[in-house]
Amino acid sequence: MLTSIAGRSCIVTGASKGIGKGIARVFAANGAKVMVVARGEAAAAETVEEIRAAGGTAEMTLCDVSDWEQVEAMVATTVEAFGGVDILCSNAGIFPQAKMIDMDPAEWDHVLNTNLKSTFLAVKACIPVFAAAGKGRVVVTSSITGPVTGFPGWTHYGASKAGQLGFLKTAAMELSRYGTTINAVMPGNIVTEGLQDLGEDYLATMAASIPLKRLGSVEDIANAALFFASDEAGYITGQQIVVDGGQILPESLEALAEI
Repeated sequence: MLTSIAGRSCIVTGASKGIGKGIARVFAANGAKVMVVARGEAAAAETVEEIRAAGGTAEMTLCDVSDWEQVEAMVATTVEAFGGVDILCSNAGIFPQAKMIDMDPAEWDHVLNTNLKSTFLAVKACIPVFAAAGKGRVVVTSSITGPVTGFPGWTHYGASKAGQLGFLKTAAMELSRYGTTINAVMPGNIVTEGLQDLGEDYLATMAASIPLKRLGSVEDIANAALFFASDEAGYITGQQIVVDGGQILPESLEALAEI
């Protein structure tokens, strides 16, 4: 059993839906005080109410995670509400699909700002709090797309997710002086609201390409993030873990047929 994170202050960006919402719920269920960060007020409030209804502690703040002043305010709000920041889960991300021939350069900038620049800003804003406490945990939600795999239409998304892993290698060294670790979770195909909209046939086809023969749940990712946030992971930093049911392992469709 992992050491309890009960009472610890946790920021989760992009927490109003999908993986971020799953992380927020799991951390709250384990006793953390969760700051739900999102752009949409209604969805963020719904997440907070769900956590409170389950007996957890949560507050919310609205934030454009690509804007430095808003990110600074996000951290200040969390410190005021919970007395500090023990854990930062940099999860916010977008994944619009557009092939390069059709992609407006502004869309590239928007994805990189939302997914990659936001990670830098959130970590930077938390450094003074981590420094004062002499400890901290950062968990980044990356992806297998970009660092390991590719998919047409996601050059910007893939670049942002690979960029997060490049960022955390040096960030781990810089954060070490504050007793703070930073690690990344790399999800495969996870069942979220957006994925469910694609239909059962599509989901079945995707599941068939995974050795474990199922799509992941948001809890699968949240549990990996929970480990990185634990005391037991205190000697792990600058690392990443793939959580994909074995999706990236087969070298061909024939390999799957041999299972």
